[in-house]
Amino acid sequence: MARAACEFEVVPLGWAHRHLLDIERLTSDEIRLLLDTAGRFKQATDGCRKKIAVLSGCTIVNLFFENSTRTRTSFALAARRLGADVIDFSTSTSSLSKGESFIDTAKNLEAMGIDAVVVRHGTPGTPHLLAQRLNVGVINAGDGPHEHPTQGLLDIFSIRERLGDLKGVTVGLVGDIAHSRTARSNLWGLLKLGANVILCGPPTLVSQRWRELGVEVSHDLDAIVPRCDVLNLLRIQFERQNTRPFPSVREYAHLYAMNGDRLKRAKKDLLILAPGPINRGVEVTADVADCPQSLILDQVTNGLAVRMGVLWLTCGPRESNGPDSIATLGGAGRSI
Repeated sequence: MARAACEFEVVPLGWAHRHLLDIERLTSDEIRLLLDTAGRFKQATDGCRKKIAVLSGCTIVNLFFENSTRTRTSFALAARRLGADVIDFSTSTSSLSKGESFIDTAKNLEAMGIDAVVVRHGTPGTPHLLAQRLNVGVINAGDGPHEHPTQGLLDIFSIRERLGDLKGVTVGLVGDIAHSRTARSNLWGLLKLGANVILCGPPTLVSQRWRELGVEVSHDLDAIVPRCDVLNLLRIQFERQNTRPFPSVREYAHLYAMNGDRLKRAKKDLLILAPGPINRGVEVTADVADCPQSLILDQVTNGLAVRMGVLWLTCGPRESNGPDSIATLGGAGRSI
């Protein structure tokens, strides 16, 4: 192992999971450990640009059943930054097209000696099913509208990097809450770290029942903008909607797009986040997307750091002895 990798030789106490399936069942301490580990990797790799070969010899499979550019590429780059080998599995050219089952495909990949599977699937719970059937690490890269853990973590990492402790910070999640897996992962993580969360969007996309989780619900963006420290502008998930939840995209943009006029009424240090791909002119106008308060490109960089941290914690070497270690990788790590 390279000398530069010494501080990462052992997975620290406090992380006993074999998989990362969602944020809902993580503790606040586990979320902080993930974020702290991501920060260490960002620093050690000079802002996610250099390699640090701590996962040399490991093989990671990207098993994506939905289209993806940023997440798939981010996981692949993160794995390679850590020295791991990466296989990008193509469902269109696999034996799935011949009738092979999803589980059989995954188990055949496992038999080739891989160390972890990064899976995206349109059906909620698919990564959880894989975690029950495989003896390698499973990382959820998005399962339908359920959760997208690493996207939630990178959003929170980006906020935390600027503001420090999130306790008392008011974060507005704006847009298609009903269909957004990013919103769910953000919501759980933010609440566990003590932030105040406001969900905002049309009544057809933001149910009042969200209040049961301890968040505020609003259908008026102009009313909440002056109160927010952070706005996370979520994409409208047209591909997951069975009916159009508002009369037109133009009307949605008029009521809910973050634009220059709204920015003038916000706090001067308001942070703007928008998980890609962004739709300029729909959820956010170009002037706001490119303004100094925008963290949109920071989120992309921080996605590499977070995914390096997740891959390390789920695949990194574990020792059974010593004050800074936990059970060996072959042991029964607790899944979530």
